[in-house]
Amino acid sequence: MSDIIKSVNPYNQETIKSYPLNSTEEVFSKLKIAKNTFNDWRTKDVSKRALLLFEVGNILEERLEELSQLITLEMGKPIKESRAEINKCVFLCDFYATNADAFLADQIIETDAQESFISYDPLGVILAVMPWNYPFWQVFRFAVPTLTAGNTALLKHASNVSGCALAIQEIFEEAGYPKGCFQTLITDHKNIEAILKEDSIQAVSLTGSEKAGRTIAKIAGENLKKAVLELGGNNACIVLDDANLDKYMDTMVKARMQNAGQSCIAAKRFIVTENIYDAFLEQFTAKVKAIKYGDPLNEETEIATLAREDLAEDLQKQVADAISKGAKVITGNKRDKAYFAPTILTNVSKNMDVFKEETFGPVAPIFKVKDLEEAIALATDSRFGLGTMLFTEDTETATKAISKIPDGAFFINEMVKSDPRLPFGGTKASGYGRELSKEGIHEFVNIKTVYIQK
Repeated sequence: MSDIIKSVNPYNQETIKSYPLNSTEEVFSKLKIAKNTFNDWRTKDVSKRALLLFEVGNILEERLEELSQLITLEMGKPIKESRAEINKCVFLCDFYATNADAFLADQIIETDAQESFISYDPLGVILAVMPWNYPFWQVFRFAVPTLTAGNTALLKHASNVSGCALAIQEIFEEAGYPKGCFQTLITDHKNIEAILKEDSIQAVSLTGSEKAGRTIAKIAGENLKKAVLELGGNNACIVLDDANLDKYMDTMVKARMQNAGQSCIAAKRFIVTENIYDAFLEQFTAKVKAIKYGDPLNEETEIATLAREDLAEDLQKQVADAISKGAKVITGNKRDKAYFAPTILTNVSKNMDVFKEETFGPVAPIFKVKDLEEAIALATDSRFGLGTMLFTEDTETATKAISKIPDGAFFINEMVKSDPRLPFGGTKASGYGRELSKEGIHEFVNIKTVYIQK
């Protein structure tokens, strides 16, 4: 294996920068620093740790254009979406800066004791393995609550966004976090698996593929360490007969095509009832055909390349499988290196890869069903369980369907999305554990029972 990794612009294939891999010795040295830093960091008052988040947010705002361009150059999303990602991180910092003290305060419980309560103590060094598709947001939604709870963190980011990984460490240090509180590891998975087995690592958080999740979960389980896994998704977007297409069509298109479809929570299966099917297909197709492709640094660009050429090749194979089994291409199915054109498929059946697997790109398979009951049956016929979205004017009936879909999220007349104020996570092959909100900051703490008789 090469001792360097290259960050390559997926739009023009130009090398942005090369980064030397950390040696095994360097990786374990960083682990030791993180452990030593934890011993002091854990003693800081929660309110003081939370105050640093305001400074992190200020730095993100001050460096908005620089950081947005870095995201766009490394993984290819349109510059407008990169700015939105940074701004969402600012919102996250403000949320926990304001609420962390209350989330981590002792919870008084009335028992037979003279005093009893629940305290929330930090665990120690937490390992994070993060993906490239939202290179700042995915890391920040892990790091902000984890550090604020009093832990220290080591990040193994996706290799194609190493510049983003190092920039995040720089931001935390510039904001005043102690050296060793948050460190980036530029290394391979062999070293990551080795340090996960070390006693100094108390838990692990992974956002990534189902395969990676199973590997990390196995190692964590064998070593009795907690894991939070946010894995793939195959989200259904159900459109009922009474859905307001004029009002929500832009939302439905965005739910599939945002970030060139490279999102675990994207709408990956459109399930449309028969009476509105033709109108939906006509409007959806017109909107998709109008999406502007181009240089992601161009302000007018709405969709660009995928993050790597092999990702576009994989998507092409999934579409080819569908066509070979009878699917019809309404638009798209064109590839140029890392670019894959927004694609709509009809005549889709359950034996096709585009139904069974996660399609990580701008491909929209559309299914026709009779009614809500059939739509729910199709939506739940998946090994994934991240989120479902349903569009209808009858929100009362839609609400009754919530318990019938065993996903981690259910959105009515809106696309599935993460929000700092709400817990985020999935079920089944989409993983387990929760990020964000109060539940997220409690994932990596010791929830301790205290019972006092005087």
